[in-house]
Amino acid sequence: MSSGVDRDAVITAYQDVRDDKTDTTWAVFKYDDENRINHESSGSDYDDFKVLFSDDERAFGFVRMTTGDEMSKRVKFVLVTWMGGNVRPGAKKGKGGEGRGKDEGFFQNFAVEIQTSDLDELEYDYVLQELRKAGGANYGTGNRD
Repeated sequence: MSSGVDRDAVITAYQDVRDDKTDTTWAVFKYDDENRINHESSGSDYDDFKVLFSDDERAFGFVRMTTGDEMSKRVKFVLVTWMGGNVRPGAKKGKGGEGRGKDEGFFQNFAVEIQTSDLDELEYDYVLQELRKAGGANYGTGNRD
């Protein structure tokens, strides 16, 4: 794999999250020991998603979320670029750096990218808030969450 990416597995998992006909709402992609991006896991329970990120690794997450109000629901996508706090500084730059998956075009068509090393920024309510901010107007009948 000259590109350092398990292309078929990454593309399949990404497309599964985007597919309206599946229950899959997230996928996580991690670097292996040879600095290749691989599909780690997919699922539909957000709590299972957020526990897959640790301080000792670099990873990507791709998440499907529904926003809007009672009159208009919209599906939006979030790209999480994770750089764990214990990852050595040299790993953050150059080949294999944190943007490689996005740069190679695997992760496209997302409303928000969250670049973080803080697990609190992976909390569901925080991610949804960031998505709503990026979405512009948030109309409704006056009933707030």
